[in-house]
Amino acid sequence: MELLGIGLTTWITVFGILVVALVAWKIIKFAFKIFLVIVVAALILFGLDYVGVFDTLQNLLVSFL
Repeated sequence: MELLGIGLTTWITVFGILVVALVAWKIIKFAFKIFLVIVVAALILFGLDYVGVFDTLQNLLVSFL
């Protein structure tokens, strides 16, 4: 069977490749968003450590206990 002069098997193959490419693109975008969240969280923690927030909290906890 042919559609627009091209075999049906070719159409199915092209459609399958497009679906796989779309799913792969969505997975890559999701992974990139997760990576950005992890990087931002790490930068916030490094910044808080640089300012000395954790040392202050530790000293406060030790003085109360």
